[in-house]
Amino acid sequence: MPDRNLVCKDCDKEFVFTEGEQAFYKEKGFENDPVRCPECRKSRKQQSNRGPRR
Repeated sequence: MPDRNLVCKDCDKEFVFTEGEQAFYKEKGFENDPVRCPECRKSRKQQSNRGPRR
């Protein structure tokens, strides 16, 4: 699996979906490629984090 260039749906910035990341996604059973760059994923995760789970 070669590295692939994808475009973030939030910021329209191009990012690399590396061979290692592709293997990780496949191992976890994820069927879709990421649609957000790492920065937007991190930002979105922080926004949705409302505190510790109980």
